[in-house]
Amino acid sequence: MDSCVYDVVSNAVNETEETELNSVETKRIYLWRQMFVSSGVWSVYFVLGLGFGAPTVMIPQIRREANSTDAVTESMASWLTSVHGYGALPWVFVIPLLTRYVGRKIPFLIICLVTLVSFLLFYFSTNTTHLLISAITQGMLLASNMTLLVVIVTEYSSPKYRGIFMIFKSTVFFWGVWVANATGVFSHWKNIGYIAFVCSMYPLTVVFWPESPYWLAMKGRFEECAASHHWLKGYDKDSQCELETLIDSQKQYIKMCAENKRNVAGNRVKFIYETISTKAFYMPMFISVVVMSMYHFSGKLVCTMYAMDLINQITGSNVTSSYGMLIMDIITIIGMQLGCILSKFLKRRTLLLSSATSGIFFLYVISVYLYLVKYSVIAENRYLSILFLTLFSVSISLGPMIMPSTIFGELICLRYQTPCLLLLTLFSELLMATILKISPYIFRTLTLPGAFLFYGLSASFFALLVYKYLPETKDKTLFEIENYFKDPNQRQNDVERVLIKHR
Repeated sequence: MDSCVYDVVSNAVNETEETELNSVETKRIYLWRQMFVSSGVWSVYFVLGLGFGAPTVMIPQIRREANSTDAVTESMASWLTSVHGYGALPWVFVIPLLTRYVGRKIPFLIICLVTLVSFLLFYFSTNTTHLLISAITQGMLLASNMTLLVVIVTEYSSPKYRGIFMIFKSTVFFWGVWVANATGVFSHWKNIGYIAFVCSMYPLTVVFWPESPYWLAMKGRFEECAASHHWLKGYDKDSQCELETLIDSQKQYIKMCAENKRNVAGNRVKFIYETISTKAFYMPMFISVVVMSMYHFSGKLVCTMYAMDLINQITGSNVTSSYGMLIMDIITIIGMQLGCILSKFLKRRTLLLSSATSGIFFLYVISVYLYLVKYSVIAENRYLSILFLTLFSVSISLGPMIMPSTIFGELICLRYQTPCLLLLTLFSELLMATILKISPYIFRTLTLPGAFLFYGLSASFFALLVYKYLPETKDKTLFEIENYFKDPNQRQNDVERVLIKHR
């Protein structure tokens, strides 16, 4: 079996004419194939954005229709805004197991079908309990964000396009948030459910995808892995090198697992300890947690979800808050698109740290400004307030908003993917849901200037950790990134093995 694997790879290359290898048209075909797969994921992110943006406009509309704030109590409003995260928790455990044992396609198809059902319930809901159930059902969609969707984009795309594909998916999410907000401002909030249902149909094209070459290699199905990899990425030198490295790495890992299987069964605790004490496991985990924490503790997601309430508190105008929310959202999206462009020219660390520093600076500026207004040192200017919020939003949108999933998708080693994604998703969903849930109480307890100061100090702490520990990953294969976290002796052994194979 092993000897024929490389024959399959080499024969496929020999049978392909040299003109095809260098053809621009052929490369374009493989790019379109990768975009075909990634666009299904992007559609899911857009739908997820619609679900996240809905409460921002849905809650005020329901209260206006009932002519009473009791129609949606403060407690229910905070639950409708944050329950997606708590609803995701059971699926954080289920989806990684499905992803590991049945592949990438089947779990993705299940998520698409559940999403269709959740937005049908959203559209036909008659009370807030129905909306709460719909939001809980969407928890599966949210859980797939880090446990499956990131994996698909990472494994199905070439290193050359992987970064921009990953970053673009984050911008699509906030396009969904903006469309939901705009729909709620200019029409009835139930139209959001109609748009989401229609957009949920396109990802069903998953039935035409090949299975992930990385999953096939992990299962020892190397011939199918080669066929899938060639369909997605072609036969050029870089793709061929990536494929051979993938197969070689997984062969060694499968062999090691077979040799240690008896020992592992006899000493499970020791095996778990050795896993979590491996640098290739705990360092990517630690860095991913820090990057995600920096984004969530910047307060940007909170500002997005509670945009109308925040702007209304600052400006004292309902009309200004509605249009200010849409303006901030569209400027944020433009910033994210600009971040996609900058990611093609700047290194990951440079873009993330420079934009994070700028965003943190404006958090302090907003806090100082609001304190000066609070103590009547200066007069309040609603346009200046919105300007500062906009500059903060643009800064965070350039990097911290669009790069966390890209970074942890690249950092996590394939052999530790299931436990890492499970733990990271559990942490992320709990952190996001908790921050969204308690944010109204933070704003009420610390007041607006104190809340912005809190977010500024928190984000500063995590930015320092990012500066110290985050490596550069741009234009590197997943194997090269994995090699960075290995111990020096293990890294040298891998290099020697590759050199011997190519002699």
